[in-house]
This record gives sequence, structure tokens and C-alpha cells, in this order.
Amino acid sequence: MADRDDYALVSAAAAPVAAPDLPYRPPHPARPHRIALVGAGGISPAHLDAYRTHGFDVAAIMSRDRSKAAARAAEFFPEALVTTDYSEVLAHPDIDVIDLTPHPEERVALIEAALKAGKHVLSQKPFVTDLDTGERLCALADANGVRLAVNQNGRWSPHMAWMRAAVRAGLIGEVAGIHCSLHWNHLWVRGTPFENVPDLILYDFGVHWFDFATSLTRRLARRVQAQALDLPSAGIAPPMLASALLDFGATQASLVFDAATPFGARDWTYVAGTAGSLVSTGPDLGRQQVELYTAAGVARPVLEGQWFNDGFAGAMGELLVAIDENREPDNGARENLLSLANCFAAIEASVTGQPQTPGEVRRRHAAAG
Repeated sequence: MADRDDYALVSAAAAPVAAPDLPYRPPHPARPHRIALVGAGGISPAHLDAYRTHGFDVAAIMSRDRSKAAARAAEFFPEALVTTDYSEVLAHPDIDVIDLTPHPEERVALIEAALKAGKHVLSQKPFVTDLDTGERLCALADANGVRLAVNQNGRWSPHMAWMRAAVRAGLIGEVAGIHCSLHWNHLWVRGTPFENVPDLILYDFGVHWFDFATSLTRRLARRVQAQALDLPSAGIAPPMLASALLDFGATQASLVFDAATPFGARDWTYVAGTAGSLVSTGPDLGRQQVELYTAAGVARPVLEGQWFNDGFAGAMGELLVAIDENREPDNGARENLLSLANCFAAIEASVTGQPQTPGEVRRRHAAAG
């Protein structure tokens, strides 16, 4: 019979133990690759700073606005070719990887052209706005013998990368629960193009956490429920409150986003397993303390790096290593379609108020743009 402590959910203190050495840092290829960055907008400095810091070679920077491309080159890679001509980039024999940063609607034709030119591609996230297009691009990459990956840079944020490595090493047994709760101030988007994205939180921002959950389960959820709520006092068009529940069968996941929290910001992740659990908490995406609880005690690894910009180095580095090893990258586009299918189902559920089946919802909800 259970004793009083069992009913009261009282747990015994865990003794500190040494943290295991896990492969969570951005991977680096064995040989150099020449990269062309396409798009010199707001996110491009994160890419370029990460590549410079980690020793990746950016040979060209292309933008429709030559002055932007020139400014980025001058700051990060002064020897890089500066151009407004995409065909010049694709025709360059020494460039083997194209890093595409434009928005999803603009990227499809750019991805197609790069794959047909025999270039490996790293696509910005979210990858595509419909699954059929994504599957077609994956098939095109296969047909041309090149790799297509997605810049899900959150996978190489130090805390997410360490937790995923622990799960894949079998340190917590079977994953039973994945719970991510974020409370932060996203109102910086006011007055920017992001304010015009109706599903800003579940799609543009939240896709990182749909991808995290999917990277641990590596499958589609069976059913997804979700909601997205307006916060009138925030004075901004997109819903700032959103949440999703994902049924993976023997694993459940919950994602909670409070995106208008100006004080007391908190980012909390819990992965429950049958032989242990992982906890990560901190005031923001860049400052996290991870704990691994097992029968042996609690391990608290001292993590190196930051999401910005090590996450970007991780996404590119994994693609480059996969090219060298002639394998599918961990952030390959085909697996990313599982993450997007779970995300699209959540968006549909938030709009319709009805649970959805991932894979049956083939595209981002039409009302979302």
C-alpha cells in the first residue's frame, strides 16, 4: 500500500553526480566547403557571425539590394563575392552549398533552382507552407544527388541539444512527456512585417518547439489540439497567447506560449522518461540550467555557447558533415516535414476549435496567410 509521501508527491533529494559527456556542440566538417548566403536581411548577421566564428567559408553574398550584400560582406567576409544575380551564384563552380534566408513564399523557386544546379541547400525555417511542396523538393534533392536541410537552429541551442543527446543516448529510458512553457515579451514585432503574420506564435516562433518535440519522438503525432488567443491590451494584431497538446501515443507533449510577458520572463522545458527526467529552466533562450535526474542522482552540466549564434552554426555544420559522410542530415528537410505537419495541425486546430490529425492537414491554414 502506498504511504503518505506517495500520495503527497513528496520526492527524495537527489545527490549530485557528474554530468555525462554528450555531443551537443555544433558539428564541424572534416573538409572546407564554400557557402553562398542568399538574402542579406535582418537574420543574415546571425548566420554570418556564426559561420565566421566557427570557421565556415562564405564565398558569396547575394541580395537584390547590392548595398546590403556589400555591407554584410564588409562586416563579416570581406573577400566574398557580392552580387545581385542568383544565376551567377548557381553557376559558380566552387560554391557547393546555398544558404537561403528569404521568406517561405519566395524560397521555393530558389530552392528548386539550387537543387537543379547540383547545390546542397540549407533552407531557412519554416521550410514550406504546404507539405506537398516540401515532399516535391525532397524528391528533387534526391534526384539530383544533393542534400536539403532546414535551419531549425533551435536544435543546436545548448540546452535543447544536450537534452536531445541525452534522450538519444537512452539516459532517461522511454520518453513519456515533453513539456515546454515559454513566458516572454514578443511585442518587439510591433511595427515590423512580423506583425502581419496571423499565426506568428504557433508558426514562425513556435515551430522551434514543434521541431524539438518531433526530434525526440521522430514521428507524427496521432492528434493535436491547440488554441490561439488575442490579448487586446497588447495592442497588436496576432494572438499573443497560444498552446498545443500533442498525442504521440505513448508520449504526450504540451507547448505553452505567453508572448506578452514584460516582467519575470521564464523559459522552462521538462522531458519525462521512464528511467529519468530532464529539466531546463532560465530567464530566456540564452541562459538555461539543465538538470538530468536518474536513479544515480542529479547531473548539472555546464553548457558552452548560446542559441544565437551557435544554433546557426549547428544547422549549417550538420549539413556540411552530412555531405562529407554521404548521409541524410539530422535537420534534413524530409524529417522536418514531420515537425511542420504537427505544426500545421495545431494551427488548423486553433482556427477551427477541433482536434486535427497531422498529415491530413496538408498546408498552413488559409486564414493564416
